[in-house]
Formats: sequence, structure tokens, C-alpha cells
Amino acid sequence: MASSRSIDRNPVSVAEAHLARVSGSGCARHPHLHALVEGSGQHAGRDLADAVHLLCGLHGRHPGLIELALTQAPDSSARPWLSQASEAFERERLYLVRLTATVGPLPSTPGAAETESSLVAQRNALEILASSERTGCALGAATALVGDWWSIRRLLDRAAVRAGLDPLSQSLPDESSLAEIIDLSSDNPASGRALAFGGEQLLLQHRALFDLLEARASARNDWDR
Repeated sequence: MASSRSIDRNPVSVAEAHLARVSGSGCARHPHLHALVEGSGQHAGRDLADAVHLLCGLHGRHPGLIELALTQAPDSSARPWLSQASEAFERERLYLVRLTATVGPLPSTPGAAETESSLVAQRNALEILASSERTGCALGAATALVGDWWSIRRLLDRAAVRAGLDPLSQSLPDESSLAEIIDLSSDNPASGRALAFGGEQLLLQHRALFDLLEARASARNDWDR
């Protein structure tokens, strides 16, 4: 007769699950991000410029997701962290805007109308996440944005170097800061679920953007033949 044995297993915290979600489902694992950062072929500069322009179309406007999330948390424990993250991401936004002006015009690509429609839909999705009244949802999206931006920043710095600019020093909150604010703000199952949902949806939008960038690069290559 088989005996039952208990297996000691430390429970995964909300913060650990969230950071694992960013690592496993964020841009860091998207093949097109790697292609953009590592690419050196004849179309590398064009593809980087396309990525910078579309990222600016999604995150280059003010107020952005973190600023909107901050307005939704006037009295919460997350407000100081969101305020710090908002200031840091404003520097990232200005860096992105400067890069957009430096890398040259948006590359001509078939399906321009569809691209603009996709960007509008994604911006609307981010605004909905940032303005959600579900406690934890906006913070989940904001912390996922910060965590996923660490990978996106590699792309921006690559574009900056190609354009002859010095990469901007980064001041975004680090992983320990993310873990601390997530654990502090997810003090019940409902807020933990909302935080997870906000993070998942933000990462979904980022993956969709890189899917779009990959499709646009492929369309340009077909166009050139």
C-alpha cells in the first residue's frame, strides 16, 4: 500500500509570481526583440527605427500609464512608489521621444492604416488598465511596465548608439523595489488577482506590439523583393 508523503514547498508570494510573469511572458522572450537588439544586417537600422516609432506611439504620450495610475491612487500605500516610478518613466518617455526624432522617419510599410488602428486600440487598452477601479489592477500594469521596460531599454540603447547618441542612464525602480511594493499592496486575494490581471494585460499588449513589429519587418522585406 502506497504511503502518502507531504512535500515541503514554500508558497510563492504575489511579488514572486508577478516578477516570474514579467520574466516569462514579457518582451525579454520575444524573438523579434532579440533580432532588433542583435541585428546587424542591411535592414537593422530601418527595423530599429520602426520599433522606436511604434513604441513612441504607444508610450510616448503624456500622461502615460503610470501617471494615470497615480491619479487613481490618491490615498493608497502605492502612491509614493507610483510617484517615484512616474518621475523615472517620464525620463524614459523623453528619451523615447528624442530617439524618435533622431532615428529618422517611420519606414514605409504596407498596412499603415492597420498599424495605426492597432496602436489606437492598444493605447485605449492601457488607459483602461491605468484607470481601473479594481484595487491592484493599475498597480499590476504599472509594475509590469517597469519590469518589462528593462528589456525594451536594451532596444532603445541599441537605437541610440546607431544614431550617435549616448544612452541615457536608467533610474527606473529595480526588482527589489517592485517586489516590495507588490507585497505591500496585495494584502488580500482580491487585490492579488487584480494585480495579476493588470500585469498580464500589460504584457499582452507589449507582446502584441512586438508581433506587429515583426510582421511589419517581414512585410517590408517582401516589398523589397
